[in-house]
Amino acid sequence: MHATVVEVFSSIQGEGLLVGERQVFVRLAGCNLDCAYCDTPAAKGEPPACRVERTPGKQDFEEAGNPLSAADIAAAVRRLERPQPGLHHSVALTGGEPLLHAEFLAELLPMVGDLGVGSYLETNGTFADELVGVLPHLDTVCMDIKLPSATKGAPLWGSHERFLLGLAAVEDPTRLDFAKCVVTAECDPGEVDQAARLIAGVNVEMALVLQPVTSVAEEVRPPSPRQMLELQAVAKQHLARVRVIPQVHRAAGYL
Repeated sequence: MHATVVEVFSSIQGEGLLVGERQVFVRLAGCNLDCAYCDTPAAKGEPPACRVERTPGKQDFEEAGNPLSAADIAAAVRRLERPQPGLHHSVALTGGEPLLHAEFLAELLPMVGDLGVGSYLETNGTFADELVGVLPHLDTVCMDIKLPSATKGAPLWGSHERFLLGLAAVEDPTRLDFAKCVVTAECDPGEVDQAARLIAGVNVEMALVLQPVTSVAEEVRPPSPRQMLELQAVAKQHLARVRVIPQVHRAAGYL
């Protein structure tokens, strides 16, 4: 299998429950959504070449022509892991929307497992059917719940519920699953209430991360600290584990 890949590099995870962990990021191209706050618009297209880091954290990129095979990506991960085995907690599959390449991931993930590196999927939570073939190979699933006030798009509650049910259908006590909502100043507390209710209705033990948006344009405004505290209180009416975590890598200047 082949896929169009934007970049492969080593850096710090800056979002969610694994903030601060070192990962190899594999950013796949293409997305089925067009969120107003998107901070990786380049990943929506089909780049002719993928930039691949040669040395972990050095940003010494070289180009490889797209599309790339699963073996190509596994080799790139191996090269970044080789100088210091155990440096990377996991391989983060991100995008774009990585589940657009579900068959590719089903081939790649066992190769990643053979390298002794964990696997982390960041997804917009709208591809429940595609999740089925890759879920047994994943150690962590970070699922976005897209709030209409943030995306400026149509509500996706039905798709998100199907995705949550798909996660719950394959029980694995060693896998870390959590949900994330990006929140803007325009957020209606009712949206966060609905998101928390949705999660609790499927898995009341799942953690929810409320992420204040990092402004990418003048019209995309972050919420105030007081607003975030109020939204956290709303979500905690339904879920015990609700954290407020901003994008740490953006603040610290990491890729």
